[in-house]
Amino acid sequence: MSFISYYFHWSEDEVMQLDHMSRRRWCNEISEINKSLNPSKKTKEKSILDMKPTR
Repeated sequence: MSFISYYFHWSEDEVMQLDHMSRRRWCNEISEINKSLNPSKKTKEKSILDMKPTR
């Protein structure tokens, strides 16, 4: 949720109105945009969806 809010400047209420699949799709879209803006990186960046949660 904070990932989407950070990049799109959406409020918590706006993000929470999205269903889970829509939030995942937006996370993927943001990750792809970031990859395309930084094509010179030699190491492959992970998508936010590939990261394991920390507790």
